[in-house]
Amino acid sequence: MKKILLIGAGRSTSSLVQYLLFNAENENWFITIADQSKDLASEAANNHKLAKAIAFDVNNNEERERLIDENDLIISMLPAHMHMSVAQDCIKYKKHMVTASYVSEEMKDLDKDAKAAGIVLMNEIGVDPGIDHLSAMRVIDSIREKGGNLEVFETFTGGLIAPESDNNPWGYKFTWNPRNVVLAGQGTCKFIQNKQYKYIPYHKLFRRTEVIEIDEYGKFEGYANRDSLQYREIYGLENIPTMYRGTLRKPGFCKSWHYFVKMGLTDDSYTVENSENMTNREFINSFLPYNQTDSVELKFKHYFNIRQDDVEIFDKFVWLGIFEETKIGLKDATPAQILQHILEQKWTLAPEDKDMIVMWHRFRYVLNGKDKELHSSMVVKGDDQKYTAMAKTVGLPLAISVKMILNGTISIPGVHVPIIKEIYNPILDELENYGINFVEKEVEPTFY
Repeated sequence: MKKILLIGAGRSTSSLVQYLLFNAENENWFITIADQSKDLASEAANNHKLAKAIAFDVNNNEERERLIDENDLIISMLPAHMHMSVAQDCIKYKKHMVTASYVSEEMKDLDKDAKAAGIVLMNEIGVDPGIDHLSAMRVIDSIREKGGNLEVFETFTGGLIAPESDNNPWGYKFTWNPRNVVLAGQGTCKFIQNKQYKYIPYHKLFRRTEVIEIDEYGKFEGYANRDSLQYREIYGLENIPTMYRGTLRKPGFCKSWHYFVKMGLTDDSYTVENSENMTNREFINSFLPYNQTDSVELKFKHYFNIRQDDVEIFDKFVWLGIFEETKIGLKDATPAQILQHILEQKWTLAPEDKDMIVMWHRFRYVLNGKDKELHSSMVVKGDDQKYTAMAKTVGLPLAISVKMILNGTISIPGVHVPIIKEIYNPILDELENYGINFVEKEVEPTFY
């Protein structure tokens, strides 16, 4: 019997656990679900005869090593910065490991040791990163096999609210970690366009967007991710003229979010004096120019040059409650923490809400001397608050890769991301059984 240790039983693991438990008997698996909260782990295990739940502190070195030594494969659903101690123990005890997180430089440095230990350290096997790699590489390899030369690759992903649950003027609710949403995009974004390197500083990021249209779901807008250039080497596209990765939002979101960035409300580097006694209105006013007679609303409009007839834009901020005399109540909070607190009052999912993951790729290539363009899109909706679109698209590719490692389909040792045909084809094929599939269409090539 193969033993699987899952570390972390948070919201993103529901579909992962469901898959493991459903297949445990046929695959001869036993699953140990470990979490700081025994109750959370027990809820995930659901009294299954081939699973057990335990309370677990990953910082307890002796306990962590013992558990890893007792199992054949470790799934780490910990925060990204906590993977390394698990990975090092996996090498020490020669156990496979799977995680959805990005490959850090520290993880890359374990490649030689993982090969020597004969184990697979599979990373970036969630949704983004994960399904984006799988789906992009299938098309990229197909173009190469036909003799085509790829000139443009653009890819966007968004964790959004499903249309039937979209009932606010921002077209957005928190479907993932709110802190990551508030801090998204900080730093300088870089990509390449028509062989020219391009850079977008953070304070301009949300005003440099692309419009993307997906059949049946309408228009979205995309802003650049931090570093698109690193994926040229990963995808074997070192000489591609255009490479761009981004995040999707509903139209109008980015322009309004830009106001928060411009005001400095997403800054997480210092604390606001007397924050626990401030109101939303006082917080906003503290970032606006002083004027003895103008209201906070009027100063806000003047600061951003919002005209009287720009009702749609201004109403978004009124709806959020940023001008209300509501006490914040957070001690020694940063501007970003206060903004997150305000947003959580309005952007938290209601019990009946459903989330949605949208992914879109654009490939422009030359084949037999002719310009071609292919668009590939995926839209996945959540079932409910437990089996969300995010949980499905993160957990299912990860779970399928676990099965492939344990049955020997994935066997090459080392630190990996899922970019080879032997990995992406079977995972994408099985994902279709769960409604996770891509729609491809050829379009007239566009040049810009």
